[in-house]
Amino acid sequence: MSLFTGASVSYAQPSTGVAPAPATEAEAQLAAVRSFERAEDGLRPITLTHDCVSHAAGSCYVEFGETKVLCCATIEETLPAWRKGAHAGWVTAEYAMLPASGTRRTKRETGQRKGRSMEIERLIGRSLRTVVNLRALGECTVTVDCDVIQADGGTRTASVTGAWVALHDALMNWVKVGKVPRLPLRGQVAAVSVGVVDGRVLLDLDYREDSHAEVDLNLVGTDDGQIVEVQGTGELTPFDRARLDQLLDYGQAGVERLVALQRELTGFRS
Repeated sequence: MSLFTGASVSYAQPSTGVAPAPATEAEAQLAAVRSFERAEDGLRPITLTHDCVSHAAGSCYVEFGETKVLCCATIEETLPAWRKGAHAGWVTAEYAMLPASGTRRTKRETGQRKGRSMEIERLIGRSLRTVVNLRALGECTVTVDCDVIQADGGTRTASVTGAWVALHDALMNWVKVGKVPRLPLRGQVAAVSVGVVDGRVLLDLDYREDSHAEVDLNLVGTDDGQIVEVQGTGELTPFDRARLDQLLDYGQAGVERLVALQRELTGFRS
């Protein structure tokens, strides 16, 4: 049951058939130990709930299994000083993990920001800007705040996916009040993690899998199959081109499912 009320859509299909069925009993047992009894190419249960915070121009509560993030978009009719004179708007993001979001208390970032938080919020901002017509937006700034309520791996990918919904709704409201003549969105963007764990390629890693992955990769993609960003690291072992291709195949299949959920919730058509 979602923490927030509002219209929502959910996904709980365990597999798309990208990965082959287990050939042996041992492989079947390995697949069964994944959270939510997923296959290698299975997403965790996903729920997107929008219009859940009344004071936000747009909002989305996104759940990737036990990872839960609240994304709220605000529009201000001003620009950063360095952006003034560009005759175009700006889209940015802020990201934070709430104190009780992990197994140990996370200190609030009231003073010096953590490098990880800054890196993630820049990723979210970059991802959103790829699908926004900034000139059509006008001279205003959209900020999407992504607050992690509970973390179990994939907080950045959940944030990107939920942030797009919050952004879409904020911009739709901007159209409704007559600030812009039409929706300044070119398309959709979503993100998912994929990695190599115990020699197997797995989609949408939870914390247990991510914490001992040999290869860890985050993929941001669009609704038309384009890649926005790939963050891939050989954590314990290097990987070859064939393995990278397999990781990208799994990731793009996951992004395709996520943008379908966004589309079902918002009714957006590019």
